[in-house]
Amino acid sequence: MARADSVRNRRNILDSTRELLAANGEQVGMDEIAAHAGVAVGTLYRHFPTKTDLIDAAMAELTSSLVELVAVAADRVEAGADPVEAMTGLLRTFVGLAAQDRAVKAAAEGLASDSLRELEERGWGQLQRIVDVAHAQGALHADITTADLALLVATAPTEAVPVESRERWIALAMRSVTA
Repeated sequence: MARADSVRNRRNILDSTRELLAANGEQVGMDEIAAHAGVAVGTLYRHFPTKTDLIDAAMAELTSSLVELVAVAADRVEAGADPVEAMTGLLRTFVGLAAQDRAVKAAAEGLASDSLRELEERGWGQLQRIVDVAHAQGALHADITTADLALLVATAPTEAVPVESRERWIALAMRSVTA
């Protein structure tokens, strides 16, 4: 039973961390996370000795799910889907998520620790698949790279910008990279 409690506590801690990061960004405190998760602060520290460890674990889950979104889009593009539509859809998804979730914006801005770099690189590798198809079709300006697309996501408007303006930003951003 103790093992099940430990697993449940860890899951509650990670879920609470993600919720609080989404709402408040990285300034959320360990005491606040423990209270939100319904565990003692000591339990939180037993699972995650430092705040960096906790944020890394929560960001790893988030980053993994974002990488999966890009991989699915890359698979569709390699199967014949329009790469510009795929990029536009991904950009719309990431902008929408970042407007609702400060942790997504932090991930896009590269605030993740070194322990997440490998996961991020997998994401860039998946995005590169889309960029390669788009270049082969002449749909992107020749000098556009995955780093350029990452820069667009990192500088995307947040929740302070109305939805209509975010949509306009996406249209302008895509016009700037497509041929």
